[in-house]
Amino acid sequence: MRIIPAIDIIDGKCVRLSKGDYDTKKIYNEHPLEVAKAFEASGIQYLHLVDLDGAKSKHIVNHKVLENIAARTGLHIDFGGGLKTHQDLRIAFESGAHQVTGGSIAVKDPGTFTGWIDTYGAHKIILGADAMDQKVAVSGWQEESKEALLPFIQGYLKKGIEYVICTDISKDGMLQGPSFGLYQKIMAQTTGIKLIASGGISTFDELPKLAEIGCEGVIIGKAIYENRISLKQLETYILGH
Repeated sequence: MRIIPAIDIIDGKCVRLSKGDYDTKKIYNEHPLEVAKAFEASGIQYLHLVDLDGAKSKHIVNHKVLENIAARTGLHIDFGGGLKTHQDLRIAFESGAHQVTGGSIAVKDPGTFTGWIDTYGAHKIILGADAMDQKVAVSGWQEESKEALLPFIQGYLKKGIEYVICTDISKDGMLQGPSFGLYQKIMAQTTGIKLIASGGISTFDELPKLAEIGCEGVIIGKAIYENRISLKQLETYILGH
């Protein structure tokens, strides 16, 4: 299972929110590159970089942060937050993203999102399926759609998507453990999915459980920043696998 730490960006700084609420913003580092370098020094190879300004603005904003981290580390970066157009994607890939994540766009403009899969290939595009009460949430989680989570994921698997990041918003940033039941349900009712768990990771012991369920990757945010999970523990886990 891939270990994928998260860096969320507001005003070029590394922050965390609780349940996606911008009013709960806590700044952890003024320099995201320093954080990314610390991850890389611990043997981590992947990074989940979220442009929270972009999610609010509905277009890419913090591509310079992406460019900086991509140019000065060897991390494989998946980038998301407000990507809406082919132009946004072009900027993200030119700035060094290995993959991009589309969430709201996959709900609101499936034609464009499917076009991205066709243009760039399924290995480059991640479906962001963020859920509140098993309904897909959109617009930086500020609104809930009518889409039920499982049919939404199943529909895109049929269209060729492989990678799916699923965040249970009620868990995100709360450090109370991830949605094991939800991930078990998704794995049981889908085939060919590379499921990336996200939201609520709070202790190291949760990682083997997610691996056992069959998650292909796990995104860890606040647990690292609040020293609930150490980079040393992650380094040991990566070396052991």
